[in-house]
Amino acid sequence: MTQPSSSVLLIYTGGTIGMKEDPGNQTLRPFDFSSLMEEVPELRKFALRIDSYTFDPLIDSSDIEPSMWQKLAEIIRDNYNSYDGFVVLHGTDTMAYSASALSFMLENLSKPVIFTGSQLPIGRPRTDGKENLISAVEIASAREPDGSPTVPEVCIYFNSLLLRGNRCTKVDATGFEAFRSPNLPPLAEAGIDIRYNRDIIRRTPPGPFRIHTKLDTSVSILKVHPGITRQVVEDILLGSRTRAVIIESYGCGNAPSSDWFIDIVREAGARGKILYNVTQCIRGLVNMDLYATGRTLKDAGVLGGKDITTESALGKLFFLMGNSDDNESVKAYLEYDLRGEMSN
Repeated sequence: MTQPSSSVLLIYTGGTIGMKEDPGNQTLRPFDFSSLMEEVPELRKFALRIDSYTFDPLIDSSDIEPSMWQKLAEIIRDNYNSYDGFVVLHGTDTMAYSASALSFMLENLSKPVIFTGSQLPIGRPRTDGKENLISAVEIASAREPDGSPTVPEVCIYFNSLLLRGNRCTKVDATGFEAFRSPNLPPLAEAGIDIRYNRDIIRRTPPGPFRIHTKLDTSVSILKVHPGITRQVVEDILLGSRTRAVIIESYGCGNAPSSDWFIDIVREAGARGKILYNVTQCIRGLVNMDLYATGRTLKDAGVLGGKDITTESALGKLFFLMGNSDDNESVKAYLEYDLRGEMSN
């Protein structure tokens, strides 16, 4: 009998993929992951040891909190030396937030951490969950000829695409093509074979693996829109309990040029708040030197987030602020690419 050549820990946090329809009343209930091979017998064809860990209680995607990320990081740390890769089953609504946060919380990661899920429960005939799970497990266990992991990153695998976790955003609420990475090509594409884009897969220099679980969540998001009121902008930018604000701006980093708007931004900057400019557009990047409004924001102390996603900007701020009480230090690190989250 062939001995397992690799091992993968499957971590089920909650979400649609782990649900199975009750034949009696047709309600959806979580299935027992100890019987995973009965639900997905195709996994037996891999020469792998696959173990599972199930959150108790399970967490619906819309109820995800940073405490769950902390627990997930601790599970990976505690099992890091026992497995070659990790697959995290997660609801789709906040998967991009979780994958982004974990990418910053796991330092010197040298093993795959692959998030996946599904739009239909795994027990449904047309489920996308089986293929997503099977391929995620294969990717989590894949190795190079020298024995090193093929994809030592936090990623999302969904609908035949492997995407860097902190570059993803959910783009479809009902279709199988739920996630896209608009500003970075896929790390791999699954067809008859899984074709890896090795030129853009990140490999962390050797160093001791460790986790960061101290997070500061005093971050607000201001989405600029026509008709935005002075009161709303003041409440968000000047809020006494807000340490940082992600400003979702127009296009390349533009916002209203009204004196009252700029004055509030300047006041927030003068108070030392961290102001991070992220474009509302799915594709492209912030360039605050392109237009006069952008330059005015820059002069007022707003930092440009280049092509970082809102999900990644949030995770990056939580991580940096949790590790430093000095806002100026946080601002300095915001402009650096730490985990492949933005283009240089």
